[in-house]
Amino acid sequence: MSFDIDKIRADFPILQQTVYGKPLVYLDNGATTQKPNIVIDRISDFYRTTNANVHRGVHFLSDKSTQEYESSRDFVAQFLNASSSKEIIFTKGATDSINLIADAFTQSILKKGDQIIVSALEHHANLVPWQIACQKTGAELKIIPINEKGELIQSEFENLLSDKVKIFSIAHVSNSLGTINPVKEMIAKAHQFNIPVLLDASQSVQHIEVDVQDLDCEFLAFSGHKIYAPTGIGALYGKTEWLEKLPPYQSGGDMIDQVSYISSTYAEIPLKFEAGTNNYVGAIALAEALKYVQNIGLKNIANYESELLNYATQKLNEIEALKIIGTADKKASALSFIIDKIHNYDLGMILDKMGIAVRTGHHCTQPLMNKLGINGTVRASFAIYNTKEEVDKLTNALLKAQQMFS
Repeated sequence: MSFDIDKIRADFPILQQTVYGKPLVYLDNGATTQKPNIVIDRISDFYRTTNANVHRGVHFLSDKSTQEYESSRDFVAQFLNASSSKEIIFTKGATDSINLIADAFTQSILKKGDQIIVSALEHHANLVPWQIACQKTGAELKIIPINEKGELIQSEFENLLSDKVKIFSIAHVSNSLGTINPVKEMIAKAHQFNIPVLLDASQSVQHIEVDVQDLDCEFLAFSGHKIYAPTGIGALYGKTEWLEKLPPYQSGGDMIDQVSYISSTYAEIPLKFEAGTNNYVGAIALAEALKYVQNIGLKNIANYESELLNYATQKLNEIEALKIIGTADKKASALSFIIDKIHNYDLGMILDKMGIAVRTGHHCTQPLMNKLGINGTVRASFAIYNTKEEVDKLTNALLKAQQMFS
């Protein structure tokens, strides 16, 4: 599929509506993306023709459902370039995936005196689980600071590396500032101290190519709803040797091998980490969304969104009293900003009345906002279906808001 913006927009039915009598301009993609017809239809068709619980049945529908579920796992593995589909665990999303790894490390690896490294840019989902792990084990959390542009200070990161560090967990792309972190280089430096790395790819897989073998991370997490798939589904990649030695996160049906009243043994990976009835319909829809993205081409997407982000940056910089928060040299599709003397919440409400959906507040990065000395920002985050015309509408709406408050 070539990058035909009109065709792409036609694939997303929600974009065809009006809000308060104005065409919807949806710029809240960092929170969740809209869904194309092909994904919506896939869910509907599956429930109409195939639905049955996976793995446990011997009847036709269960077998067909299981085949489609496991084929979806194969496709996620191919999308990330994992070495085996056994390295892909279906979860509820990135938050669930990160909690899985944090809990497994709490159970089996972390102890008093150990250290964990995260960055000052992290979403709460990649901060709070590690705080809890430290509280339970006596480990210590170390934070990589940022410079005035919203970039991680690499010399400070290198100073934190030592044999005491048992895991390094970092966002590939900052959800609130859009900063693209140099994770490949940072992973290589962590490996010099035999430190495993968990990559939160929630804000990267939909924008840029992600190859887990090239990055050489031990773990990677992402959420389906941020890459045109439904909510409640995501994937965790883990290197085989790590998944095999870590203990289960949850227990119940489907993750077991043998069970007695006294003890149990566990299934092989990936099922060891997939207790209970899986969101198999979500997994199948996730694969459909990834196929949609792959058909367009991530290089095409990256080029288009980069051009759109540059255009939006230029337009917003022309607005007097507007300040963009986060000016890293390498960014993905998010612009956070504030306007002097207008609260971010008030600005978001005014934009909404003009048909423009943005996100306001601290974006689940409250410590970062405190560090920056602000109570939050307005964030416009872009996706494959956004256009320069929509950026112009955002710019004009911001100018009108300024006039209202003046």
